Amino acid sequence: MDIFEAISDRRSIRKFIDKPVEDDKIAKILDAAIWAPSIGNLQERQFIVVRDSGIRIQLAEAALGQYWMASASVIIVVLTEKDRIVRTYGQRGEDLYVKQDAAAAVENMLLAAHALGLGACWVSVFDDAAVKRILKIPDELEIHALIPIGYPAENPFPPHRRNVRFVTYFEKYGKSFYDK
Repeated sequence: MDIFEAISDRRSIRKFIDKPVEDDKIAKILDAAIWAPSIGNLQERQFIVVRDSGIRIQLAEAALGQYWMASASVIIVVLTEKDRIVRTYGQRGEDLYVKQDAAAAVENMLLAAHALGLGACWVSVFDDAAVKRILKIPDELEIHALIPIGYPAENPFPPHRRNVRFVTYFEKYGKSFYDK
């Protein structure tokens, strides 16, 4: 699959068929995550792969009752060890770089899942304390996303996107890149 096709065709999937995702596909998704850019190449990201249906239900409850998540074959939890970045980059590292690193990994995971014929969704609304308790995550780790992954049972229409002509500038804000 061409990268531009993967970017434009990927959708957030919230309905899955009852079919397990193979370990080799999960491994490819995780490999894509670790190849995402990382500030200072610190690579502080960590992942928890959850297959157990009971734990998936608990995570769905912790995600403010998003029970559709439990129908995914697997949920991957994206974590960072933010102290490593903060020691190197201070407050900006904590406020921005940790989130950017996690987001880059998540986007790679979503694109990899799509390229493998899977569906996934980026879930960032959840009760941090509940997820930490459920998965026994140490306090020093920060949770950034829950990524339900499975074989899609839906093919959503493309969402509206703003025209690139109206959000891109040249040399300074307000001067259109396209009307040079």
